[in-house]
Amino acid sequence: MSNHYLALKQHFTQISHFEHFSALGDWDQATMMPMGGSEGRSDAMATLAGHIHGMKTASWLADFIDAAATESLTALEQANLREMKRAVMQANALPTELVEAKTKAAYRCENAWREQRKHNDWQGFKPNLEAVMALVREEAAHRAAATGLSPYDTLLDKFEPGITSARLDDIFRPLRGELPDLIRRVRDRQASEQMAPLEGPFPIAAQEAIGRELMQLLGFDFNQGRLDVSSHPFCGGVPGDVRLTTRYSEQEFAGALLGVIHETGHARYEQGLPLALRGQPAGAARSMGIHESQSLFFEMQLGESPAFIDKITPIINRHLHKSFSAAELTYHYSRVKPGLIRVDADEVTYPCHILLRFEAEKALLDGSLSVADLPDFWSSQMSSLLGINTDGDYRNGCMQDIHWTLGELGYFPSYTLGAMYAAQLRAAMEQQLGPLEELIRQNRLAEVFGWLETHIWSQGSIKGTDQLIQAATGESLSGQYLLSHLKRRYLGE
Repeated sequence: MSNHYLALKQHFTQISHFEHFSALGDWDQATMMPMGGSEGRSDAMATLAGHIHGMKTASWLADFIDAAATESLTALEQANLREMKRAVMQANALPTELVEAKTKAAYRCENAWREQRKHNDWQGFKPNLEAVMALVREEAAHRAAATGLSPYDTLLDKFEPGITSARLDDIFRPLRGELPDLIRRVRDRQASEQMAPLEGPFPIAAQEAIGRELMQLLGFDFNQGRLDVSSHPFCGGVPGDVRLTTRYSEQEFAGALLGVIHETGHARYEQGLPLALRGQPAGAARSMGIHESQSLFFEMQLGESPAFIDKITPIINRHLHKSFSAAELTYHYSRVKPGLIRVDADEVTYPCHILLRFEAEKALLDGSLSVADLPDFWSSQMSSLLGINTDGDYRNGCMQDIHWTLGELGYFPSYTLGAMYAAQLRAAMEQQLGPLEELIRQNRLAEVFGWLETHIWSQGSIKGTDQLIQAATGESLSGQYLLSHLKRRYLGE
């Protein structure tokens, strides 16, 4: 190992230590921090972000990376050096003062949003979002100047390296073309199926107990993570200390339950990343699309499968003191109905929510859509895609997500990319292990997780995204697997 590479490795380990506490600061703000702590927290997190940015832009890094590239490195070290170079390039595109300003604005916007959303306060939220968006556009302009990509493509590249809006247009085109008719056909088929609603209330303590038991069933290591409550479900923390959250309603339990299963998929990926590369760029998750593929594999491919619902029905009944049948739960878990809220959407209508946000983000970045006009744009798109009017309902419209409050434009496409990856991974896995439904019935979930660990989790960022999917499935990403999955599950085709 060269002295240059060793110095780089030690430096990036130190960066990961600061990022560790940044992640815990994010988690604490969402779960434990009192409202009055917002101002001090935003200043502290901005200072921390500025320090991390300074470490990634240290003047000696470029020379050391060039020198290390001439040394005799193993294949893993070469992959790590490649990811180091990418991290340094990404950081050097931005001035430290912009990183700090955006971090501070985002924390203020997010903290205010938690109360403003409750009160449908668009007029209060709008100036906060405008401040964040102005800084996002400034960030995108800096990144575009450094990379030669379009402003929006530079933001996509942060979350899904190598992807462009033009490629996403091509990938999403079949979905946009087929989904409206698919939704109609599924709803027509389900119209003749009727079951009584599941009667609550459902105590939150019982729902939490169900979630924890399912997390254990799904292999979550509670020695290296925990479950809490937040206004928006997420998976945060770091690989050795993974923080999951969900939200509960006593009127229904499916949302919280599926949220836990979804976030456990994220968590298993984090807990399964290569230990030998922990703290190094090549040991991190490959992309947000791959991250979402794991959460959506757990939630949609596995969690909403009839065999899995059959397996967890006794657990649900035991904690809720109910006598639901697996058929009842399967019926209610599989309803396809256009709705307002993305995180509560079924898997057939879900991509429509992402298509809306993808179009909004492109327009917000190129200036053809202002923040002030966002509610009208939102309502128009919801009407076109899902037949829903959101006029005046900001809380359940353009204020519903946390991502834009944080300035995370470019993230949303990762959800539908993740659904596509998940369906393709399932098809490849079934070629080797057999049908997923049978694996569940035969209590062979460990083999499912072992396959994912071998092909995805343990690979970290050693390979590029396209190479990772090619190696795991034998082909490049194809959206046809998702469409085939939806038609098979909901239309029997």
